[in-house]
Amino acid sequence: MLNRHSLRIKTMQSLFALHQCKEANHGLCLTLITQRFAPDLNSMEFQDKELLKDQRQLAFKLFEKEFQAGAQSTKHEEPKIEKVVNEALEYYAKQTKRDVENQRKNLVSDAEHIYDYYIFVLSLGVAIAEAAAADKKVSHTGFLNNAWVKGLQNSEALKKDSLKLNRHWNDKMDRVRVWFRDVIRPDDLYLESLDRRNPPLEDQRKVVSHIYKKLILGKTIINDFFEEEVLHWAEDKEIVKGMVEKTIKSYNPEKSDQLGLMTLSMDWNDDKNFIEKLYNYASDLPEDQKKLIADNTRNWEVERLPLTDRVILEMAIAELITFPGIPVKVTINEYIELAKGYSTPKSRQFVNGILDVIAKAMLDNGTFKKSGRGLIDNK
Repeated sequence: MLNRHSLRIKTMQSLFALHQCKEANHGLCLTLITQRFAPDLNSMEFQDKELLKDQRQLAFKLFEKEFQAGAQSTKHEEPKIEKVVNEALEYYAKQTKRDVENQRKNLVSDAEHIYDYYIFVLSLGVAIAEAAAADKKVSHTGFLNNAWVKGLQNSEALKKDSLKLNRHWNDKMDRVRVWFRDVIRPDDLYLESLDRRNPPLEDQRKVVSHIYKKLILGKTIINDFFEEEVLHWAEDKEIVKGMVEKTIKSYNPEKSDQLGLMTLSMDWNDDKNFIEKLYNYASDLPEDQKKLIADNTRNWEVERLPLTDRVILEMAIAELITFPGIPVKVTINEYIELAKGYSTPKSRQFVNGILDVIAKAMLDNGTFKKSGRGLIDNK
């Protein structure tokens, strides 16, 4: 199930991608300027290459100056230079605006798709049972009579969602049969379960839990498949694994013959609001708050910071400002953990020190206000 930590990771990934888009857009602007001042090889008129080179260099300098200032347009005594630089600035603004919106949509979509992957993984158990039933070399009755396997097979909710979301294995049974042959069938615990008659329900549960945890989501070719299919599988897998484990644990075959499904979120509207507010503010951080990062990064230039560190600092500032109900200490600790898990070895200590200073400065100048027990303790 989604929690605030996993939502912050999703937001960080989208903001990281947005920064990369912005860098690419900047490069495309420089390419545009280069092309506009390149000799026209098809023209019959004389092409003054030295003049074009000088104009190109002037255009580069003007563009970089206005770009760093955040300008939308500029003026220059040479009409062609003014026109080309304005064209580049306009292109950057339009393309970046489009990228901001696309990444916001992708952020929400990526989070929602975790439920799809949960259904995909859960329905694989049904497909594995089908492969077991078709295997005539060995009797798999012990597995097929497992109460949790039957619960999966009988689950109308799982059937409905796997078809609705197109997360079934009907068109991938050749692959499933290979996995069953090479991963499931040779497993010691699986083989042991085949020889047991009327095993206790707890033992039956452990077998199915083992298959999902160790054979499907463990270090096997099955997990490799999901890594290739899902962009952020390394993070999504942990959420999916937790949902699958809770699904298995919560099922009681003595009370129902159908296994129920988990929800992705206790309150998706609230979670969606959290990631959108966090993303929207961090993606358009005010200049004075960007300057706050620059002023407090000691001997580092902001542009030379690891991109992940920069994104983490921007997110932390956004959270401190937009969510007054979250204690300062909680926010700082969350982003220290993100730095520890996703950036350089020195980033945890670096982010900790910078955020302590920034949070105190913002609190002192009234940039954000916290009220209530424990909300302003950042020590």
